[in-house]
Amino acid sequence: MFQYKDYADSADYIRGRLGGFSPAYLLILGSGLGVLAERIQNPIYIPYNEIPHFRASTAPSHAGRFVCGELGGKPVMAMQGRLHIYEGYTAEEAAYPVRAAKLLGVQTLIVTNAAGGINTGYQVGDLVALNDFIKFSFPNPLLGANIPEFGPRFQDMSRVFDRDYIKLVKQIAEEQGITLREGVYFYATGPQYETPAEIRAFRILGGDVVGMSTVPECMCAVHAGMKVLGISLVTNMAAGVLDQPLSEEEVIREGEAAQDRFSRLLLAFLQRT
Repeated sequence: MFQYKDYADSADYIRGRLGGFSPAYLLILGSGLGVLAERIQNPIYIPYNEIPHFRASTAPSHAGRFVCGELGGKPVMAMQGRLHIYEGYTAEEAAYPVRAAKLLGVQTLIVTNAAGGINTGYQVGDLVALNDFIKFSFPNPLLGANIPEFGPRFQDMSRVFDRDYIKLVKQIAEEQGITLREGVYFYATGPQYETPAEIRAFRILGGDVVGMSTVPECMCAVHAGMKVLGISLVTNMAAGVLDQPLSEEEVIREGEAAQDRFSRLLLAFLQRT
């Protein structure tokens, strides 16, 4: 279990590398979406494996570093790649960067991911503004001794995703002619894709998209008092929706195909918040 001092050590190291730059936004860029970090002006690169107590990202297409600078006129720190439980990390380790970012002054988390489409009204390429998630009893980053410097022992999770942010990003999408759904993210640890029977159950329970990330980070962000915007990219229809196998290559390919739309949407959001 991490202690408050561990997060403070990490934040102190990052702060020393930033040379006075103070980020207000943390962007977590999912599979195939890390290209947005390449648009950051005056970038400062900090590999995760150089930061005390951090873990290295091993997921395909994840660069495993922070890119800090200005994006959309706002001071941001972007994660080119995240940590997943399926890599062998605990939920606490997967969400660790969020708490370190909070100690740097970050107030807003923008979290993106590649996801499978559960809702049969969706199609590959759709963007989905998240309004809730379903986790059940999967690993929880808030287990163990509470760290009161971040938040309370029993955290309210009735409004994980900021409603004003959802309203704004939907307005921007409409202005730009981008299809943007709104739905519920169903969290599964992976690394295997879900079975068709699991997807049928998830749909009955109210899931619209399914993925292997995002939830641990969001839980720690809300616990620490941060505002959260979550957006999924449907890179494949979930198991059993279409009569075809799922593959990692499809996820990466669709992520790259959506880069322009995704980037325009997030840049406009930053400019208007």
